[in-house]
Parts: sequence; C-alpha cells; structure tokens
Amino acid sequence: MAKKSENLVIVESPAKAKTIEKYLGPGYTVTASMGHLRDLPKSTMGVDIERNFAPAYTSVKGREALIGSLRSAAKSANTVFLATDPDREGEAISWHLKELLGLSDEKAKRVTFNEITKKVVLDAITHPRALDMGLVDAQQARRVLDRLVGYELSPFIWKKIKYGLSAGRVQSAALRIVVDREEEIRAFIPEEYWLLEANLLPDGSTAVVTAKYFGRNGKKEELHSEEEVLAIISATEKSPFIVTGIKHTERQSRPQPPFTTSSLQQAATNRIGMTPKKCMAIAQMLYEGVDIGGEGAVGLITYMRTDSLRLSEDALSDAAKFIPATYGQENYPGQPTRYKTKAGAQDAHEAIRPSNVFLTPEKIRKSLTSDQYKLYRLIWARFVASQMSPARYAGTAIGFDNNGYEFRATHSHLIFRGYLNVYADDEESVAGAALPELPEGGVCRLDKFIKEQKFTQPPARYTESSLIREMEETGIGRPSTYAPTIGTITSREYVVKEGRTLRPTPLGEVITALLKERFSDIVNLQFTANMEERFDEIESGKEVWTDVISGFYGGFHKSIETAETEMDGQRIKVPDEVSDEICDVCGKPMVFKSGKFGRFLGCSGFPDCTFTKPIVVKMPGVCPNCGGELFKRTSKTGHAYYSCDKRVEEGKFCFITWDVPVADNCPICGKTMFKPSGKGAKKPYCINAECPEFVPEDKRGWRKKATTDGAADKKPAAKKTAAKKATGAKSAAKKTTTTATKTKTTAAKKTATAKKTAAKLNTAPKNTVKKATSAKRSSKDKNAAALSALGK
Repeated sequence: MAKKSENLVIVESPAKAKTIEKYLGPGYTVTASMGHLRDLPKSTMGVDIERNFAPAYTSVKGREALIGSLRSAAKSANTVFLATDPDREGEAISWHLKELLGLSDEKAKRVTFNEITKKVVLDAITHPRALDMGLVDAQQARRVLDRLVGYELSPFIWKKIKYGLSAGRVQSAALRIVVDREEEIRAFIPEEYWLLEANLLPDGSTAVVTAKYFGRNGKKEELHSEEEVLAIISATEKSPFIVTGIKHTERQSRPQPPFTTSSLQQAATNRIGMTPKKCMAIAQMLYEGVDIGGEGAVGLITYMRTDSLRLSEDALSDAAKFIPATYGQENYPGQPTRYKTKAGAQDAHEAIRPSNVFLTPEKIRKSLTSDQYKLYRLIWARFVASQMSPARYAGTAIGFDNNGYEFRATHSHLIFRGYLNVYADDEESVAGAALPELPEGGVCRLDKFIKEQKFTQPPARYTESSLIREMEETGIGRPSTYAPTIGTITSREYVVKEGRTLRPTPLGEVITALLKERFSDIVNLQFTANMEERFDEIESGKEVWTDVISGFYGGFHKSIETAETEMDGQRIKVPDEVSDEICDVCGKPMVFKSGKFGRFLGCSGFPDCTFTKPIVVKMPGVCPNCGGELFKRTSKTGHAYYSCDKRVEEGKFCFITWDVPVADNCPICGKTMFKPSGKGAKKPYCINAECPEFVPEDKRGWRKKATTDGAADKKPAAKKTAAKKATGAKSAAKKTTTTATKTKTTAAKKTATAKKTAAKLNTAPKNTVKKATSAKRSSKDKNAAALSALGK
C-alpha cells in the first residue's frame, strides 16, 4: 500500500517509480499502476454501437487490491501526478486512472518525461499540465476500431476456415505484405545476363589491372547471352587496350541519423541479433532506469517510442563537448548536425539517444546485463556518430578502349574515418584492387578474359527488420505497434521464421486471400495508412473520434453480412504444407502440423497412419563421434535438443546433447564447439574430453553438477532418507489396520523393505553409501535420462 504523502506520483512500473522517487525526495510518494487498470472487457465486445460506439470499460480482473491501494493513497494526497509514458497509450492510461480513482481536474496533474533524469523530472513536476483529450480520443478510436474489427471479423473466419483464428486492421495488412512478396517470388522468371572482365597488363609493369566491360560509345550495355560476350571477346582479344582517361575523386559518407523506433528495431535485429519484441523490452528497462553502481537507479536513454529525428539543444551541446575531447577536434564538424524528420511523422518526442552522453557504455558495463549493454552501446554509438564528421574515401577510375568497346577499372579506399571510429556501417573501406599509375594514351595488353553467367534473383523474403521498414514506409501502424504486430502473425503461425526470413504458411495465405476477396479495405495498405492519418487528425482535434468510427463501421458491417449470406454453408480447406520428409511407417509424404508444443511433422495418410516426428533443422558443425551432420530436433514436450543424423545400437543416436553446436571449431583440437542453450550471447566451449580446452559439464553454465563431497558428508543425508522411508512405511502400516487383509499384507511388505534399505545404508561402506545417496537424481542425472529417452 502506498504511504501517505502530500503528493502522489503514479507511473506504470516499479523500476520507473524507483528512479523517479530518487530525484523527488521527501514529500512525494511514487507508486506503480503496473500498466492498464481499466480496459474493454475480454469476454464481450464492450462497445455499445447503438449509443454512438460508447466503450464499456471495466477494471482489469485481478487488480482489485492495487486499485484499492491507489484510491486510498490518492484520497490522502493533495495532488496526484499522473506520470505514465509520453504517448497516446500513456495518456489513455492516465485518463483511466483519473476516472478510476475519481480525481477532480484540480487534483489530477499530468506530467511526462522524455528522459528520466533529475533535471527533466523536476522540471516536469514544476510545470504540470491537464490531460490531453486529443491523445486520449485518438487512442480510444484505435482501441474501439480494432475491437469492432476483431470481434466481428474473427468469428466469420472461424466459421469459414478454422476456429481460434484472428484478423485485425494492422496485423492483416502486415500479413498481406508478406504474402504478396511470396507471390512475387513464385511468379518471378529469372533472366540470364553475363559479366565480362579483362585482366590487363600495362606496358612496363607486372601489375594486373582488372577492368569490367562497360559498353560502347559512352553508353552502358547489358550482356544477355554468351553469344554477345563471345562477339566482344572476338573483336578485342587481338588488339591493345588504350587508356582513354583517368579520374581521381573524393567522396564523403555521412553518418546516419539517431534512432527512431523502427530504425532501432532494424539495427538491433541486424547488428546484435535481437528480435523487435526483445529490443523494445530492453529499451523500456534502459528508459525507466537501471541500478548503476554508486548512483542508484539511472534512466539511460530517452523515450523509445518515437518517429522523430529531432534532438534537444542540451544533447547537441553535450555532444559538441564530448566528441572533440574524446576523438579529437577533427572528428567534430564544428557545429551540431540536425536531421529533418520525414513528412507525416507525429514528431511527439525527440529521437532515441543516451540521456547522458558522458556515461559511456564501458563505464557502466558492469552494472548492465549483456543484452542491456549491447543495446545501450548501439544507441549511444549511433547518437555520437550522428554528430561526428563524415568519413572520406578516395576513388580512382581508369577507362580503356578497344575497337570501340569500353572497359573500366575502379578502386576506392578510406582516407579519413570520422564517424566510423564509433559506428561502422556497411561501407567497404576498400573496393577493388589498388590501381597502378597509368598515363593517358598508355597501352595495355590482354592477359585473359573472365566471363561469368548470372541470372536475376527474385526479391528477397522479408525479415523482421525489413518488414518493419516496409510497414513504416507504407504507413502501416505506428512505432508502438510494429513489434506486437509481427509477434501476432508469427505466434498464430500465419507466418513462420526460416532462419531470419519470414515465410507465409498456407493458413496465412488462405486468410489473406479470403480478406482480399471479401474485405478489401481491411488488407488494403493505403486504407490502413489513411486510417493512421485520421487518428493523427483526432489527436490534433481536427476530427471527432466517434465520427471516424461511424464512417468506417457502416460499410464494414454490411460487408460482413454480405459475406455471411453469400458464403452460407461454405468452408475453406487449408491445404497441407508438404515437407521433404517421407513417413517411416507407410512411405507417404509428411506434412507440417501444429500442436500444443508447436509445429511438428505428421503423416499425410492420417487417420490411417498416425506416425509423427519432430521437425529437424540442420545445424553447423559435425558430430564429435562420427563426423556426421548435426540436427536440431524438438521433443514431444517442445524442448529443443541436438543430435547426429546416424543411429547406433538399439536405435539410439550416435550423439545427443542439450548444448547448441556453433560454426566455430576448437582452435586446439579442431572439433566442433558448442554453447549453452537459451537467450543472449553465450561463450562457446569444447566438449572433447581429450582436448586441453575441454570444458566439463558443470562448468558450461547451464546445469549444476551433482555434489562430489565425501561419503562422511553424505551419510547423515542417507540415514535421514532411510529413516523417512521407514517412518512413512510404519505410518502406512498403522493406517491400514482397519482395511482388508490384502492391504495389510502390502503395507507389511513395504515396511520390511524400508527396514532392509535402512539397515543397508547404515552399514554399507563409504562407496556404497555414495551410490545410494546419488539415487536421488541430480540435475545431471535427469539430463542424461532425458537425453537417453530422446535418443531412442
């Protein structure tokens, strides 16, 4: 229960409360609402369509005690500061708190923190404001619209496809993006093209210059067949190559702007292998505050849900001091670099950056978890780099002519690192081999031609990173919805991850096809983007939220009724997704199925054949026993394990382990290395017992080895165990005195067995006691038993 105080500050999380309370001091009590306390009901639609779409909010189930505590604290406080996150959802949470706690306009004050630092917190408390009902109404409109779509469209899909499915305004549009890309890939027809290079030897030099075919008469020419290539070779192979021009250039590579939500999620995925969902969870921790040694809880970054590239003047001023002092004056351009936010952005908060640039990642590394450190370092480096000087590259291009056919050789190299000292991007520091100094009009003779056939490639499947970028560019959703949307379509198996790419399942394709046919607006990308813009209009007060909902609902509801009538009695079958595996029992193809513990393979001959087996994924490395391939498999209870593809006696796998094989080999023995399973970066180790670098099982960081203390330490435990067994048996014998004779006999046998066991344990030599005690399985024994069972 919150303590009595003149001023009550309510935030969403305990971590945020802890950080803020440190800055406010006495006279303020900071407590957490633990997120939403009032929302639409889960069991019913909760929207009264007849009463102009009035939402019927209810208290969140299970939060009654917390609500009572907050009411009591609010009643005794003079002022209640509602300090939830500075976005639409945070504003809505504050409004719900005001309504739920019965606060007057005079008593309830709204404060927001773009970053949780002492200066910002104190300034916000000194300058509170009223609730922004534009933000609240925009959030209400999104919540009600999505509830109407979900509660009316999902049951229709249940009837026509499969029970338990869902459809939504944003998720269905995102799913369509993935499905459309898959259709592009299937429809793609590869086109042949050729590359031609000439290795040239300049007169008086042994250096080889590689020049690529460019075209004729100053125009670039594509080569589409081998005949075209051979014609060029035939026309030039016996003639000299004349140097027609040498061009020296210098170009700049400018740093990228600081992160927005979408660019942070993309970079976290691509650079540190962190999913968008995990990225946002870690970023929330960094924003709310982390315990830093000697300083207590400190908010490390600014608010992480933003589409703005704007930076505060204080942040720019700090960067202007930090960069010259740390990296040298030459690495600072002399004035702050300001980035322009794209048109259509909400621009409600500044870009994501460190709250204090002087708090470098290395200074606080010991106070952060591995994931927190990696993400903070990424955010810190991107901000610092954004304010540094551009990198510079020197380039050289040499043109050659041979009977009217033009070839070109190019080379570039880095001459000034600039921002690359902090945030290296994908640019190559060197492109092409270094070129010798050649005079214009100089002659080169042909060493050899190199021709290569190529084919155009289909567009790549989306990754989580590229899908977020596409959603942002097309206006689907907002920063706070990107990660949850991708989480929804993957968790419902409309889309599956293959490596890093996203592939739609037959279920996802069937749903998308049905929605495109019957509810085109729901999966129309432009419609979804326009709706986001209308939410922005509601926020700015230019539209009334109920009018927006009313304008959408009439046509949507009519389309539901029409589809119900026209598809009455129809049911769409989802085709099986056939795998490359063959049933071990009947020889029919295996198909992908979904169950309680995820996807697995089942026989296509079901119900005649009920054979199933887990999905296997080829892993890097080789079996340490036989050198065969290693595969990831899933047990019937959903646990991943790794094994060789070969089986030995009694059908057991040649090799099986919980440890994850990695691509690296041990530098000493050359065998495949492994790492512990689980999230986050893990250090690989060698499991070859004959290698000096061998790491025993109890040192691998995933299970504690059974105790190896002496028998003297184990005897009391063994005696105690035996005594418990004997006592339990005697008690059982007493209880059975009034039961049937058969039960008496059974109890007597148990008692006798327990006594014999106790006697053996008390009189056995040390090594026997050790064995008996270890019968209480250690985690190591359980692992071995589990793996043994899986290997059969």
